[in-house]
Amino acid sequence: MNTRKEELKKNVNAYHNDTVAFRRHIHKNPELSTKEHKTAGYVESQLDNFGIRHERMAGTGVIGVIEGQQKGKTIALRADMDALPLKEENSHEYISHNEGIMHACGHDAHTAILLGTARVLNERKEQIHGKILLIFQPSEENFPGGARMLLEEGLFKKYQPDKIIGLHVDPDIDSGKVGMKAGQYMASTDEVYLTVKGKGGHAAMPDKNVDTVVLASQILTSLQQIASRNAPPDIPTVLSFGRFIAEGRTNIIPDEVLLSGTFRTFDEEWRTKAHLRIRAIAENTALAMGGQCDTTIDKGYPFLVNDEQLTKMVFQQAQEYLGENNVETLPVRMTAEDFAYYSQEIPACFYRLGIRNESMGITSNLHSPTFDIDEKSLETGVGLMSWLALQNS
Repeated sequence: MNTRKEELKKNVNAYHNDTVAFRRHIHKNPELSTKEHKTAGYVESQLDNFGIRHERMAGTGVIGVIEGQQKGKTIALRADMDALPLKEENSHEYISHNEGIMHACGHDAHTAILLGTARVLNERKEQIHGKILLIFQPSEENFPGGARMLLEEGLFKKYQPDKIIGLHVDPDIDSGKVGMKAGQYMASTDEVYLTVKGKGGHAAMPDKNVDTVVLASQILTSLQQIASRNAPPDIPTVLSFGRFIAEGRTNIIPDEVLLSGTFRTFDEEWRTKAHLRIRAIAENTALAMGGQCDTTIDKGYPFLVNDEQLTKMVFQQAQEYLGENNVETLPVRMTAEDFAYYSQEIPACFYRLGIRNESMGITSNLHSPTFDIDEKSLETGVGLMSWLALQNS
């Protein structure tokens, strides 16, 4: 029997109700990206209660440090704190008190787990070799991303972490389990904005117009070849448009149509080429049909890569703590995360924490108004993150 592991599990279980309270407080008081003032203050108050020193960075970011009693490396642990502009449709007693804002991506759970982990680790300084860097990060949901903001403010230069570990809740994985993938894991993400211009007028006299609706539709169709014909077949690629605004009427063709979409992939050279190709197709298609297209591509987060050696080690350590059947190997995801900025700088491992419980009806997807978690997963989250920090320090 691993006595240290069993003692850790007992300790985490003893604090579980407090961790749930952390999560519910944050869930009831969600704040949008870069506006996490009260959330940051709450985190600071809890760190003060634990006796952990901390500082503010990037406006609403909170950085804590636990000094181990033995020499060693610096291990960074990260949680994001921002919520989404979404109206909650749940009925539990800790529903959001801020109208139109909701923790629908589990960042309340991430923050509560890191607080619980900080508390457990701070009571085990004699087992820590080096330092534990606690990153309570703002603004994961909005460009340019809190990770980039912290790095530009000198977070890694000041604290020089040797590796970083983070997690994200996953409603497709059962509570009590985790999943991860070594190597490339999550895609880069860019926002594509097209303004299609023509000559509006009466829909019954199309010969006198440059039909922006038809023009934008042709551009949209032509752009599908980016993924289907232009992308290297071994590089996952997605180009999707979720917004098409043509504010005419049944008998009015508008002067302008707006398209908004996202481009995602896993290769920086292809990413650059694809941006040029998107622009060329959109603008030349518009020109060929007598119109014009203004193209804006906002370059977002890079792709997230999990360090092979670190992730394989974390996978084994997770099996030791949770049992072999409770650790899954995951496929690549075309979703994106600003944790990717960290992974481009130092060895990183970003894994998924299962929060699904069908018997409790907890099955809603991320970013949905009925999203919730099985709070028993908080115990798994705190326990495993604490175990990984101790094993890797």
